[in-house]
Amino acid sequence: MNIDLQRWLDRWMGIPLCAAVSGVDALMRRLSPAPRKPAPPRAIVVILLSEMGSLVLANDMFARLKRRYPDAPLHALLFRKNREILDLMQVMDPANVHTVDDRSLTSLLSSLWTAIRALRRAHVDVAIDCELFSRISSLLSYASGARVRVGFHRHTQEGLYRGSHINRPVPYNPYHHISAQFLTLARAIDSTAVPTSKLPVLGIPKPPPHVPLDGALIQGIEARLAQDFPAIGGRPLVLVYPGGGILPIRAWPLASYTALCEGLVADGCAVAVIGLKDDQALARQLVANVQASAPASPVIDLTGYTRSISELLALFHVARLLVTNDGGPGQFAALTPIWTLMLFGPETPGLYAPLTPHCYSFYSQWPCSPCLTAYNHRTSFCDGDNQCLKVIEPAAVLAKARECLVAPLNTTA
Repeated sequence: MNIDLQRWLDRWMGIPLCAAVSGVDALMRRLSPAPRKPAPPRAIVVILLSEMGSLVLANDMFARLKRRYPDAPLHALLFRKNREILDLMQVMDPANVHTVDDRSLTSLLSSLWTAIRALRRAHVDVAIDCELFSRISSLLSYASGARVRVGFHRHTQEGLYRGSHINRPVPYNPYHHISAQFLTLARAIDSTAVPTSKLPVLGIPKPPPHVPLDGALIQGIEARLAQDFPAIGGRPLVLVYPGGGILPIRAWPLASYTALCEGLVADGCAVAVIGLKDDQALARQLVANVQASAPASPVIDLTGYTRSISELLALFHVARLLVTNDGGPGQFAALTPIWTLMLFGPETPGLYAPLTPHCYSFYSQWPCSPCLTAYNHRTSFCDGDNQCLKVIEPAAVLAKARECLVAPLNTTA
């Protein structure tokens, strides 16, 4: 399903369902009050459906949950297309990962039913809803059978209504990095403070560890590149991700990527454009633009080239630098040694920068930025003229890229 249909369903079906579930929950609380001293969790489910990159930012939360509640098996509920990155991170038993297929409404409902039944069989009694005011995720936390339901709450702010059945509400804080807020959700399980987030500071979240990859996989990607694209051999490889994914407003202009790539090629680098198959038209245009000024330029189209997230991570091991719009690839890069330059505009690095010292974020801090927030369901009021990204000069990005290309890689994380 496309994102607009998901938003439509979340609004017009989610609001009445949240109101109904909240009414039932209020009645059940009156008939069967919660014990004064809740028992330790038997099993915990983390609901993080939509954002693949957020799974990387949640790594420290997963680690701290396991340390805090070692006897409570950890489960996850997410979209099926996002599962591979969680499996690669090795933060929980793969048998405890429950997936939802959102390719159609029929598959969505069927897979939701299967996932809910599995969570109930696992006797999940704590649900942590990491979604930013999604109604379906709050309903799933209730349907899981969890007696303790943690999630973001709007309080008196203008976040989206999603009922009152989240019984450990955590005020969403737009001034804290999302990884820190995920930690607050985990700590709210047994918090007695008002609000539940009134807790001592733990320090900044830790960077995720590098994903262990089979050396043969990395060598295989390197050999494929040498065979398929001999023109890039012997040159430092720079990857660029110019796509905006489901939110095109997050994309740095094609003209800016063209100027950057021309500068990298002139410096003796090889450039590879990455992305999904849907990004091929944009990638081919970028390659054509660069080769129009220098026909023999070592710039190639790798959209759709990697067949899995693990192959993409292997490609990151082969390359020296990634330049990317705000999105999943920049977060995945934190699981590898590669240097990353990430371009923010409609979102802010203050909330979503990768947790690695090997990433530099560009952000122009325009008065209207960030415009994609939890409070507007990430629907921008911009007319499409994303000046917050357009004002980031290719020369500035090229200068930082040159610094990264001579800096040592981080191979010890």
